[in-house]
Amino acid sequence: MNAVLIGDRVVSASEPPYIVAELSGNHRQCIDEAKRLIAAACNAGVDAVKLQTYTPDTLTLPVRNHLFQIHGGLWDGRYLYDLYSEAMTPWEWHAELAEFARGLGIELFSTPFDESAVDYLEDQVEPVVYKIASFELNHIPLLEKVGSLGKPVILSTGMATLAEIEKAVEVLDDAGASGIILLKCISAYPAEPSDFNLNALPTLAEHFDRVVGLSDHSKGDEICHGAVALGACLIEKHIVLDRAAGGIDSGFSLEPSEFAHMVQTVKSLYQGLGSCVPGASEQDIKQKRFRRSIFVSTPINKGEIFSVKNLKIIRPADGLQPSYWDVILGKRAIRDLPAGKPLRLADVGD
Repeated sequence: MNAVLIGDRVVSASEPPYIVAELSGNHRQCIDEAKRLIAAACNAGVDAVKLQTYTPDTLTLPVRNHLFQIHGGLWDGRYLYDLYSEAMTPWEWHAELAEFARGLGIELFSTPFDESAVDYLEDQVEPVVYKIASFELNHIPLLEKVGSLGKPVILSTGMATLAEIEKAVEVLDDAGASGIILLKCISAYPAEPSDFNLNALPTLAEHFDRVVGLSDHSKGDEICHGAVALGACLIEKHIVLDRAAGGIDSGFSLEPSEFAHMVQTVKSLYQGLGSCVPGASEQDIKQKRFRRSIFVSTPINKGEIFSVKNLKIIRPADGLQPSYWDVILGKRAIRDLPAGKPLRLADVGD
């Protein structure tokens, strides 16, 4: 499948990249800040904003030992239950935020982390698409539940092997998903550019015959541009109002002005990709007259032999192409030719 329909928007290589702003926990547990994030994302030019739908109890256990503790990275030393308690988006916000986003003319959807979250989203939000997080790619019951809704699914592949991706795609297809977009991502926060292996994007697209994209957890936006150049049709990136003010994911999120710049440059890059067939652009065609061609450089009398003394290869391109040069030299003019005249085949005799 080389195109997926999200709402009324076609996501494919023949359309500009679909841009998703991820709110995650950057709302800092304030619904008004969540709305400001959505408004900022809309002003930046996104197609959709995304939430995450879970509670700490749907993800983990309130156990405080080393098994439930994060070691290294942005959240080093924190316990899973505490982190998810801080980062979660209150479920009672979902419907209000969806109405707010749609009022601005953009979509709102979410990543559910268990089957109860899917039921809640269907009841309260009715999203046009679902996202499966890379950590949930092997959560078969969740995949079956989401696929059975007959909607498109965005699947982050993260640390998954090719065999695991194949299994997830098979489950979603068999369950009835209307389309699948595979996202390249690094399941680390923040992600290092050197780990992305973006050259795998075309391989992913060709192997699965699917639309591909990028979920970017790096600090900048360079990876987004590289992904679009390699065929990414969807870009997902975290947004934060002010990194200095904090937010659970602020360390790898873009501020509104940065996000707007990313959207603009990604779309410009897409326009620059153009056709895979070499050739002159419309702008090039207009400039073709400034190529060189063969002109009469001094007056030539009828019967005079063409030579380097009376012809020149110069700009503009109104005369014969330079490829005729060796053919013309040594032949005779069949009429008088003034200096500055572009040479034509009709001017050349034996």
